Amino acid sequence: MLNKVRKLPSLYRYFGLNWLLFRASYAARLKTGWMARQMPPYPWTDRPLAYWLREGVPSEPEAYVAWRQANGGRFFFDTLPDEFPNTINQAQIIAQADAILAGRWPYFSRQSFAVGFPPDWHYNPATGQAVAADRHWSQISDFGQGDIKLIWEASRFSVVYTLVRAYAVSHDERYPAAFWQLIEDWAAHNPPMLGPNWKCGQETTFRLMAWCFGLYGFASSAHSSPERVAQFAAMIAAQAERIAGNIAYARSQKNNHGISEAVGLWTVGLLFPEFSQAATWRAEGQAELEAEMQRQVYADGAYVQHSFNYQRVMLHDCLWALRLGEINQQRLPDTIYDRFARSLAFLRPLVDPQNGWVPNYGANDGALILPLNTCDFNDFRPVVQAGHYLLNQRRLYATGAWDEDLLWLFGSDTMAAEQDHSQQEPTLNAEHSGYYTLRGEDSYVMVRCAPYQDRPSQADQLHVDLWWRGINIAADAGTYLYNGTPPWNNGLARTQVHNTVVVDGQDQMTRAGLFLWLDWAQGQVTRREDVGRAQIWEGEHSGYQRLGVRHKRGIIRLIDDAWLIYDWLDSTSKHDYRLHWLLPDMRYQWNAATSQLQLQTPFGDYHVQLYATSSAQAALVRAADDSVQGWISRYYGCKDPALSLTMQADTEQICFMTVFSPQSVTAIQNADEWQIEAPGWYATINPSPDPGIRVTMRGSSADTLKVVF
Repeated sequence: MLNKVRKLPSLYRYFGLNWLLFRASYAARLKTGWMARQMPPYPWTDRPLAYWLREGVPSEPEAYVAWRQANGGRFFFDTLPDEFPNTINQAQIIAQADAILAGRWPYFSRQSFAVGFPPDWHYNPATGQAVAADRHWSQISDFGQGDIKLIWEASRFSVVYTLVRAYAVSHDERYPAAFWQLIEDWAAHNPPMLGPNWKCGQETTFRLMAWCFGLYGFASSAHSSPERVAQFAAMIAAQAERIAGNIAYARSQKNNHGISEAVGLWTVGLLFPEFSQAATWRAEGQAELEAEMQRQVYADGAYVQHSFNYQRVMLHDCLWALRLGEINQQRLPDTIYDRFARSLAFLRPLVDPQNGWVPNYGANDGALILPLNTCDFNDFRPVVQAGHYLLNQRRLYATGAWDEDLLWLFGSDTMAAEQDHSQQEPTLNAEHSGYYTLRGEDSYVMVRCAPYQDRPSQADQLHVDLWWRGINIAADAGTYLYNGTPPWNNGLARTQVHNTVVVDGQDQMTRAGLFLWLDWAQGQVTRREDVGRAQIWEGEHSGYQRLGVRHKRGIIRLIDDAWLIYDWLDSTSKHDYRLHWLLPDMRYQWNAATSQLQLQTPFGDYHVQLYATSSAQAALVRAADDSVQGWISRYYGCKDPALSLTMQADTEQICFMTVFSPQSVTAIQNADEWQIEAPGWYATINPSPDPGIRVTMRGSSADTLKVVF
């Protein structure tokens, strides 16, 4: 309790009085049982279809289905696609669908579990824990049964997209039969307002989206009987009511929950105009979506949650809502299109042209709410391609597996659409949110230097991602689990695993909970310019000012895809400084005496070289047994070995230097300076009395770049 009281001034500073009062009131409503009384449980039979319909709409199943055929909302497709381009792997779709029918379900796009068919909807397959299905959702803890996301995952019904796609390819009636079996089993084990699967409005939205995809996708099957469709519609309405009844909480979270739940209301109001609350839900969904998009997507296109995967969730939400609005002649406001376009433009420079991946930056919970292709989870080309087509009616990328999204959302004509060859500025300079890129011939660097206006996701100021020929040479560790056994309780959000410098083993900010940071470290860019053939970026952050330490980072783009990154740490007293780089798990050669690492990549050797102006110790760790060091998680719930390279020193003042290059470099230390040499450039580092760096490109005296610390 004392700790909570101590947090109040910071919470008031960052979130405001209204937010504090709402969250306190909400907590009281949960604890006293008021929420359970406000949204009481009931059996499905208490609210049949007639309960939800407006006057004049028949509730008798056959008459109701006939009414919907004449008056219901239109979906992305009237009939299933009958032709698939060669770039779409039909055999893989069938194999995935058959695995689902056999009871092996995918979780977070990579791992799978034998959960049976139908699965136990309240079971965590990773831990063997289960949650009682007879408790009101408001009385169920987020953290009392391991990571609740592993329980929610099955009830998102993402498998429905695979079943519909397999049905389009094969016309095999097993798939619609399986869909209806899953729907009926879920309803039998999840009566309204009881159990963990009613706990989250965003999860309810994702389930509604998948259910709607299945309803329209299997509409022509004999398994989609009028009786089933009528019961199904009543269940849709009950879940929309659940969203509407607690959307204020989603709004208070100030994240993608608000956007997703708005899309849920908009979807049901649009596709089911027969409901008595349809117009209200549609209007509320539109208003919430417009307000949240204006607030959550910054003017430079970055996203409020400081997470590229959550940015994709937002884009998928909006892509779904915008396209449905167009099809039903209910176009959403231009302000939503504008923020959607800004977000796409922000992501485009970060999409690697060879594999479609973006930096593994920010919180990554494995969400992929429109799995309409066979691409890897990390491939952002499907959403960028579909978003670009929505805005421009042209493809951005050449033909590939990522086109399947176009087929489902826009129809078969898109397969022959022109490719947009318009050029875009290759660098990112998002000053409002603090993302910057520098580009080489076959490489690029992204650096984070954020002037935070909304709560940080991870303590990672001055983190650097480096990519070369599609390989993420210097990577972000990701998330792994939000609520695992320590240190895996969102442990990859901490400063020590990011590609930056840690001082005295402390995070850059104060960790106040699994998802909450206080005392936000603020970033400031101090220099960005081109000097001949070189380019320089410099920034610093305030996170260690409380320790009396200044941290300044500089990035110099050299020639031949070589990069020099320097970190200047300055204080009047001694501190423990630790530079960290997370590198790919490849065959390597490590020379501890010279702090030289050689990675053996598919494209040849790649070199990482560390230097320091004071005595420092370098170390290399792979997949540590007892810590978060040497691990990376690109898929939620899965962690893979990586190389954790560090250099550590105990001193007042130091400059760490890291050279990344496909070519080897040499270094000579004289009495008062370092000289680093490569075939196309050399650098001189002066630690004192006027500390700084001078970099010269060979062959041109004009290409000399000077840095003063």
